Amino acid sequence: MKVMKKKLLLLTILALMYAFSPVKAQDPHFTQFFASPLTLNPAFTGYFSGDLRLAGNYRSQWRSIASPYVTGTVSADFGILKNVISYTDTWGVGILGLYDKTGAGALNSSFVGISTAYHKGLDVEGNHTLGVGLQAAFVQKRVDPSKLQFESQFNDNGYDPALPSGETLTNLKISYMDYNVGLLYSGLIGESSNLYLGVSYYHFTQPTETFMTQDNNRLSYRYTIHGGGSFPVNGSNRIHISAHYMRQNQAVETTFGGAYGFMLNDMQDAPTIFYIGSWYRLKDAINPYLGLEFKSFKAGLSYDLNVSTLKPASNYRGGTELSLIYIMTKGDSRKNGTLCPKF
Repeated sequence: MKVMKKKLLLLTILALMYAFSPVKAQDPHFTQFFASPLTLNPAFTGYFSGDLRLAGNYRSQWRSIASPYVTGTVSADFGILKNVISYTDTWGVGILGLYDKTGAGALNSSFVGISTAYHKGLDVEGNHTLGVGLQAAFVQKRVDPSKLQFESQFNDNGYDPALPSGETLTNLKISYMDYNVGLLYSGLIGESSNLYLGVSYYHFTQPTETFMTQDNNRLSYRYTIHGGGSFPVNGSNRIHISAHYMRQNQAVETTFGGAYGFMLNDMQDAPTIFYIGSWYRLKDAINPYLGLEFKSFKAGLSYDLNVSTLKPASNYRGGTELSLIYIMTKGDSRKNGTLCPKF
């Protein structure tokens, strides 16, 4: 029991070091990256079949080891000037809010961003498009020193808050502006299959971010390459596949997988679809997924089965994630529902 407690304490320390280290720092991310379009690529802004899209995501991770890391987002995006620009084009604007809590609330981050994207039709029917997106965000991060525990404060008897931490936090709250860009290609293959490929680049101005006395720590840029597609099988059912590669400094994440969509009714304009599938985050976790699309809603549930070097302490348990997307359609959508990416 004593050995296990030491392991859990060390894992907690390592997690906090990971969060504060300028070398290993990594942005919050979602297993259901496809259900959080504005954190994946600004070029997704406004690119969907409908008039208004509302999306929300909630993630709780590492509850089995220590206090969970909690991340949540809410976003809204929609198309503008539909009667002004070409029928084959799409111009979207959106707003995104993100909250992230790590280390039992030792570090709290909030993010409010606005984004816009323009998708240009590459053919007369608009079945192939190329879009560019821009995003500007205000970021604020706060540290609660009372919830921080450093390695120097542990002895043979465990944690002793009377021991000096050896660290000086001169800035308990920091804020800055951040800027992100992205490109997205989407195309229809045949009559009912699609393919998309995108790339996004976050923190391209590399703003200063530090809680210490030095002012030369720059936030590392993050770039993501992602893609996917879908094709029909067995009549109205579809297979959806997607993958993404993300890198931020030395932190690398590669995820790939897919889901099978079962059509539960015969209403193409208002389908009810049940999804079952799984994704795999390389050397980290297996992510089984269940989803349901009905009327204007799409809900998803996934779980991270941890298979990394942390599995002796996590007992294969990682994070639970929920997603919900609502798309409002007032009339005939300008975008082919088959063309727009769903995963």
